[in-house]
Amino acid sequence: MTAAPDVALRADNRLVDAGSGRALCWSEVPDLELPGPTAAFVDGAMQALGYVATHVRAGTELLLAARSRLDDALAADLLADGLHLATPEGTRRPDPAHVRASARGRVWLLTSGTTGRPKRVAHTVASLTTVSGRLPAATWLCPYAPGSYAWWQLVTLGLAHPGQDLVLLDPAELDDWPDPALEHGVTAVSGTPTFWRRTLLRGADLARLPLRQLTLGGEPVDQSILDQLRAVFPDARISWIYASSELGASIVVHDGRAGFPTAWLDRREPGRPTIGVVDDELVMSSPYHAVGLGGPVRTGDRVVVRDDRVHVVGRTSSDEINVGGAKVSAGEVRGVLQEHPAVRWAKVTGRRAPLVGTVVVADLVLAPGHGAADEEAITAWCRTRLRDEAVPRRLRFLDTIPATDSLKSDVG
Repeated sequence: MTAAPDVALRADNRLVDAGSGRALCWSEVPDLELPGPTAAFVDGAMQALGYVATHVRAGTELLLAARSRLDDALAADLLADGLHLATPEGTRRPDPAHVRASARGRVWLLTSGTTGRPKRVAHTVASLTTVSGRLPAATWLCPYAPGSYAWWQLVTLGLAHPGQDLVLLDPAELDDWPDPALEHGVTAVSGTPTFWRRTLLRGADLARLPLRQLTLGGEPVDQSILDQLRAVFPDARISWIYASSELGASIVVHDGRAGFPTAWLDRREPGRPTIGVVDDELVMSSPYHAVGLGGPVRTGDRVVVRDDRVHVVGRTSSDEINVGGAKVSAGEVRGVLQEHPAVRWAKVTGRRAPLVGTVVVADLVLAPGHGAADEEAITAWCRTRLRDEAVPRRLRFLDTIPATDSLKSDVG
């Protein structure tokens, strides 16, 4: 087989299955059968790595995702497009009329589908490899679902850079991840804000972990979660990343502050994304974009500018709440709520009401030792920081932070 261009399987980086403790290097990962363009749906991360290694060696067109993403409609679409459908139970071949050759080097990602049916986004391993330069040696915990953009970001670190080992978790192991992280010498962890909030809420003894790098992404990142992590890891570098399947990892911030500097807007430098704002929506041109997405792209993410920072607060389709004709940003209200010392997570939505049509309401998860008795204090906190129409009229208290398979909590 001929290897895909510009990619190699390293012999110097470890891949560790957190569940079994099995370890191997990239060059030891055995090939799997790819009879043609293949959509592989896997149960575990180590199985997913077999498809990655086979793709790198052969260049065969590949879509990779967790088996939980597969339903009958998606299966029919993939087979009709000529992809072989591989699951742990076996492989289904497309009808002869749909059989086609592989698009060499093509890697497909599935979008989250939060605004409708998942879409396929075309990449290559090269376009998914967004980190360049020399990196300090690190052992990364990878908690993401196989085939997601964030998962590929860590996998390509292990492919492209020496000294970047991966410890891979399966979903059933997420709640207790600090234990295998300590056992396998993890020094860097990437997760969504929801992943980090849930870990902190469980009271895990994180300070025992020798972490030098913490990364957040996939959801809006506010100052409260950055400050909570800084209190546990005062000497680590804490970074947040704005990334999407379509535009890649386009914004990376290392200064410990929420938002990114306004000075980055409309900055034009070779090899860097160009970031703009149009009608409060983030618009970007990125060198890491998916196939066919060159030029400015409207991201669908709403931003607000506060002082010298630009904050991504949520999706334009769900962030705005109309309260009696006044526009309220759910993301801004969420940020104020999560700044309260008792609040560990918030989701803000609109609820139908007489006279004004809609009022603001919120679901909250509080820190241990707090409960419904804090409602009056939290409402008072909001009244001193928000316009009257933005103050939540109802607070509902949950016991745990909800999370999807993508480690997100669907906050818009």
